[in-house]
Amino acid sequence: MELYEGGCELKLLETLEGHSDRVWSLSWNPATGAAGVPLVFASCSGDKTVRIWEHTPSLSASWTCKAVLEDTHTRTVRSCSWSPSGKLLATGSFDATAAIWENIGGDYECVSTLEGHESEVKSVSWNAAGTLLATCARDKSVWIWEVQLGNDFECVCVLQGHTQDVKMVQWHPATDVLFSCSYDNTVKVWADEDGDDEWRGHSSTVWAISFNASGDKMVTCSDDLTLKIWETDNVQGQNVALVFTYTVGDILIVKGLEGFVSVDISDRSAVFTKQWVGTREVAFIAVFLDDFMWRHLCTLSGYHDRTIFSVHWSSEGIIASGAADDAIRVFVEDKEADGPSYKLLLKKEKAHDMDVNSVQWSPGEKRLLASASDDGMIKIWEMNSLSTGQQHLSLSLKCQITVGVFWSLNYYRLY
Repeated sequence: MELYEGGCELKLLETLEGHSDRVWSLSWNPATGAAGVPLVFASCSGDKTVRIWEHTPSLSASWTCKAVLEDTHTRTVRSCSWSPSGKLLATGSFDATAAIWENIGGDYECVSTLEGHESEVKSVSWNAAGTLLATCARDKSVWIWEVQLGNDFECVCVLQGHTQDVKMVQWHPATDVLFSCSYDNTVKVWADEDGDDEWRGHSSTVWAISFNASGDKMVTCSDDLTLKIWETDNVQGQNVALVFTYTVGDILIVKGLEGFVSVDISDRSAVFTKQWVGTREVAFIAVFLDDFMWRHLCTLSGYHDRTIFSVHWSSEGIIASGAADDAIRVFVEDKEADGPSYKLLLKKEKAHDMDVNSVQWSPGEKRLLASASDDGMIKIWEMNSLSTGQQHLSLSLKCQITVGVFWSLNYYRLY
């Protein structure tokens, strides 16, 4: 491994108090932070409330709590997410419901309650157009809700595929493709087609997913103490399916959108068929996006020594992670390296007194990072270059990638 010099620091700007229990999740309002509009974000907690925070630099404490959303959820509020327009806020709770909030005349009101899950709702996520909302729960299901007139919501699909608690749902930033990660150690990909997709890469619970700005890369984090980065060649198509693959002798059977593709491993020939033969023993997993494969690009390991709960990719390509070791790590792509490579830019030990549950980059021009913890605190950090000339050392992980290659579950190359 090669050593690199990084001249950055994560400076603590402010610590926000107010929640009386652990803070689970944070969400920045995407319609704020530009053209003189103050930055706003939401936080949710085990105290059954949601708090709305606004940046007010004219005050001595530059962040103030503008609203407390309460008396709607009866148990822990686990997740919160602003719609792309910033007009609606969705929250998911251990009371098995999701709630939709709207700022009406300066007051936040619950305008809709979504019921249907049989147990704790763990995550909520809006698609890029703000027309669909996904929820997931401990009941192993993913629900998709369509926004109707008058802030009504209709469940248009219930997705059953995970075998354990579903931890997070996240829409792709460019297409209506939904990703979900679970206690069953998998990431599943869902689209409005006949096919379902599944990735296996982590060896333990997958906690979170985040995309880069262009949507051609994704990072996942897990209980196995690793971050995994995935890449695809094309994000413009609509025929997206996670594909299941099977082996029958020397024949690889791939289930896709158009039926099944039989691939002879010996000479790589392929024919389309509507029939499937062979035993249902899943041997290989591949993911295609209009005939382009999502590939495992790199694994970042050895940077956290306890479960990694949260990861977020900023609009300018900076990855932050938060974990049960109370620490925050920041990574960037090493563009000077030969081949795909990511390096540790900085590390913040004891960022909180307890588990770091959420890290989220702000949508504004400044490199602001918000973090939330089991210690009940929210911290606002700013990443900037060191002016003193002091430098940090970081490690560069180099990883090789070959286009058009099938990999086994253990990442052994097939051909």
